[in-house]
Amino acid sequence: MLTTTQLTTLKNDILGDPVLNAFPNTPDGNFEIAKAYNLPASPAFRVWRTDVPTKEVKLGVVWTEYIGRSQGERDAFEFMLSNGTINAADANIRQGIQDIFSGPSGASTRANLVAIAKRDARRAEKLFATGTGTDASPGTMTFEGSLSFQDVEAARNS
Repeated sequence: MLTTTQLTTLKNDILGDPVLNAFPNTPDGNFEIAKAYNLPASPAFRVWRTDVPTKEVKLGVVWTEYIGRSQGERDAFEFMLSNGTINAADANIRQGIQDIFSGPSGASTRANLVAIAKRDARRAEKLFATGTGTDASPGTMTFEGSLSFQDVEAARNS
């Protein structure tokens, strides 16, 4: 469910896009608008992932670098992975990765984990995100996922 502020933002964005605003305010028209917002943002807008599975994280680890970490660092990393996913949008988690794999002896793992912690946003996610959305400085999502035609209908009727 979108917030009142998000509904207003979506409505204004639709009104500002002559192609989308031309669709009738009907279920079919609103479905087409939602479909457009569920496509990848153009230009691309990079965001921090909120759900990086531990199996992807493990693929990014250079195991000789992991083995060379202190016992405390390895314990912290195992604790970070204990929920099955990590939320890379959380600045504390990103700092933990930087700290655990600090220095030259963790550089490859650190770079790999930062790379898999990002993805391209959908147009709707970009609309509600904060930040610059570049690869060097990804945005943070305040809405994640797909819009439904009901979301579009609620925005257009607000």
